[in-house]
Amino acid sequence: MTAIVVALLATGAVLLLFFGVFGGRRSNPIDRIEQVTAAASQARVTNQPANRRSVRSRLFSGRAASGVDRAVERCDWGANMARDLARADLQLRPSEYLALRTAAVIGAPLIVFILGRAVLPGLDNPLAWIVALAAGWWIPRWYVNRRKSQRLRAFNDHLADTITLIANALRAGASFLQAIELVVRETRPPISTEFNRVIREVNLGLPFEQALNNMVRRVRSDDLELMTTAITIQHQVGGNLAEILDSIAFTIRERIRIIGEIRVLTAQQRLSGYVVAGLPIALVAILSIIAPSFMQPMFGPPEIVGIPLGVVLLAFGGFLMLIGFLAIRRIVDIEV
Repeated sequence: MTAIVVALLATGAVLLLFFGVFGGRRSNPIDRIEQVTAAASQARVTNQPANRRSVRSRLFSGRAASGVDRAVERCDWGANMARDLARADLQLRPSEYLALRTAAVIGAPLIVFILGRAVLPGLDNPLAWIVALAAGWWIPRWYVNRRKSQRLRAFNDHLADTITLIANALRAGASFLQAIELVVRETRPPISTEFNRVIREVNLGLPFEQALNNMVRRVRSDDLELMTTAITIQHQVGGNLAEILDSIAFTIRERIRIIGEIRVLTAQQRLSGYVVAGLPIALVAILSIIAPSFMQPMFGPPEIVGIPLGVVLLAFGGFLMLIGFLAIRRIVDIEV
């Protein structure tokens, strides 16, 4: 057992050294401008008086946390992590997210171990610890992805009205930058937040087209990319931008309407996927609580390569459930 632990630690050290040497990326002025605008909201939290700052701000405001942030953001995977946190609208630094994820990975198996020894004997087995470890690693990432999808949905739902507001401002004689400032004043987050970052980047000297492309890269919205492409082409060849934006807004509204109809028609199938994936897990959990000894034969002999046959069957059944769930999701995921 000691040899395995030492081997795992050595492997982790080699991987960290590899990412530190080869995972770095060079910084350029455009990336630095984007980092400055992204850090504006966090700076407002960090610079508050000491009596008004939260415990989280006090714990992660030292030099060690800042050093971890700089080291992580120099790597490609760290930059992607920071960008994902920004897309999810989470006021977390990379060091804070890594600390929370590490705490979840360590704390989830520990909680299951304590519950198995004190309250629920059915949880006192290696399979439950492995499941808790996997859950502790996966749940923070799932939460970030869920926040990203919710923010993207909220952005797309109000984008058509935002485009119409820009078109009306252009008809009234305002410039495009003035129209964006009107959007920042009249709309709510996440629309106002993203367009406000565009204004800050332009004020810092970034070209207007590049600031729009940065917003597309942050939001990852197909509708926003369509609007940005139309604006870029209009700046190069000319034309009536207000009419173009009206056409784009109409297209986006029709697309949202069709997506809503598809979600209504496929609601039963999507619910079936959740039932197929969740019912066996819920049944095993209930049986472990009601009759802890019911699942014990699954962890006894016979064995295959030192692993109980029941554990192999549970793993194979879970793999088949995952395939069924992904297949159902794939079928009902209709692109518009």
